[in-house]
Amino acid sequence: MSDFNIASYIDHTLLRPDADERMIKQLCAEATTYQFAAVCVPPCYVKIAANTLVDSQVNIATVIGFPLGYQTAEVKFFEAHKALSAGASEIDMVLNLAAFKSDRLADVENEVGELATLCHLRGGLLKVIIETALLTEEEIIQACYLCAQAEADFVKTSTGFASRGATVADVELMRQYLPEKVRIKASGGIRDIAFAKELIQAGADRIGTSAGVQLMKYEKNQN
Repeated sequence: MSDFNIASYIDHTLLRPDADERMIKQLCAEATTYQFAAVCVPPCYVKIAANTLVDSQVNIATVIGFPLGYQTAEVKFFEAHKALSAGASEIDMVLNLAAFKSDRLADVENEVGELATLCHLRGGLLKVIIETALLTEEEIIQACYLCAQAEADFVKTSTGFASRGATVADVELMRQYLPEKVRIKASGGIRDIAFAKELIQAGADRIGTSAGVQLMKYEKNQN
């Protein structure tokens, strides 16, 4: 993978609760320098990111129902609507695991479907975070099926706030059971270039990481 352009896979992420405006602007500047696929910022900073990246090709992602996912569908829909209006083009929504674990599968699919429709009407993408650390293999397969049925654009492994983040095994399993049109975002604990490339080889189409600059510097030193 010597000619592999990992920058185009990276969602440069800053979701710390103490992130300030200066840090968000620095994140955006780094994303522009390295031409990352997107920045992923808290909802309250979407407008600042949009203004900072106005002349850039970097996309703006934000999180909805983050990090636990058990907000009501109406709240998530409103939150996503506000984020898209502020300039986000990619929505990373946390699946309602409380409903999913309670076998309210129709409710879960309807919630994802409503947000997918909203995003698509606004020219955006929906990524659904299923939090693989909290699911069995069978539940991962079932969650992937629901997301595909609801027309999500991506299924994402992790928030980065659970006991672990993405694994190669998670991504391989998701790729096996997702239709080709549904992409995969691996996130959580990805700070090593070799691990990032393993995840991509396993089927990840995006890498969510707060260590994007670190990965690029390591990549440059290797070449």
